[in-house]
Parts: sequence; C-alpha cells; structure tokens
Amino acid sequence: MSFVNYFPGRGTLLERTFNEGEAKGEARGEAKGVLRVLEVRGIPVPDEIRERIIACTDLARVSEWLDRAGTVERAEDLFADTPEAPESV
Repeated sequence: MSFVNYFPGRGTLLERTFNEGEAKGEARGEAKGVLRVLEVRGIPVPDEIRERIIACTDLARVSEWLDRAGTVERAEDLFADTPEAPESV
C-alpha cells in the first residue's frame, strides 16, 4: 500500500493543518522572543501578561508585540493598540 500526498499547494486538509501548526509554532517562538526582550531590558512581566503573550497564536500580532518590546516602558504597553481579548487561531 502506498501513500499519495498531494500538497503543497493543493489546499488539502493535511496541508491546511500542517500550515496552521507551523504558524502556531512560529507564533510561540516569537512570543518567547517578546518575553526575552522584556527580560533583557529589565521590564517586569506580570503573570497575566505573560499568559496573554504565550497564549496568542496570531503570528502577525505577536510579531507586532516583538517590534514594540524593544521600546515600551512597561509590559502593558505592548497592548496599547490591541483589543483586550486574547487572540488565538
């Protein structure tokens, strides 16, 4: 018996699932980067904010937070233009 795999580019369930998992993995890596930048800068991160950062699976949003992490004065400032509800895909 052989297995035929028709992705990439076919829009199969297997491909979509793989791509979603890959994006979530990238978002987790970026989230760790956000926390690391804040840590290196000596900015305290309350547990509530740490959980919000780690729980977010929206790669674009976490990338935005990573960009901001280098300039914010408080961890709360990461979310200045972000809706209150944690974002997950």
